Amino acid sequence: MTVDEVSLFLALLAVVAEVAVVAAVVLWLGSRLSPRVADISGPMAETVGTVALPLAFVVAGISMAGSLYFSEVAHFTPCRLCWYQRICMYPLALILGVAAWRRDYNIRIYGALLAGIGAVISSYHILVERYPSLESSVCDPTNPCTLIWVKRLGYLTIPTMALSGFALILTLLALARPAFEE
Repeated sequence: MTVDEVSLFLALLAVVAEVAVVAAVVLWLGSRLSPRVADISGPMAETVGTVALPLAFVVAGISMAGSLYFSEVAHFTPCRLCWYQRICMYPLALILGVAAWRRDYNIRIYGALLAGIGAVISSYHILVERYPSLESSVCDPTNPCTLIWVKRLGYLTIPTMALSGFALILTLLALARPAFEE
């Protein structure tokens, strides 16, 4: 696969993540306002909740693989903010994988903490990309955080894809529940 094909594939996955997060938020808000929506969203949340931890692991794993592809195969040099995002995402792939395997739902708070920090860094990185005057001493002048290696569908850059992954992981961790065992 070419870099263009991989970046399009990852961008489409980011869109799926964004749609899933928006749908979850809309259903959650709707369930607070309407008993009818609550009747629909409750069983959906329970169904997704039983597989949410493994799904969060898959999202973190794909995000990690995508970032490694961009740096090691496409030879895009990660900027400092990209490294900080990786510092949050890479351990998520490991700890969510172990937690899914062991069915350890106590990992949710730790995973949410890492994903939340990563989401904040990604959000700041997106702002720096859009408004280069915000770039501070955090960024390396020889490898600026304003450099956009990938731009798909008019708005999806690498930090935007990372934010989509972090947001979906946060959503899945919020939904994650062990299956009821009789």
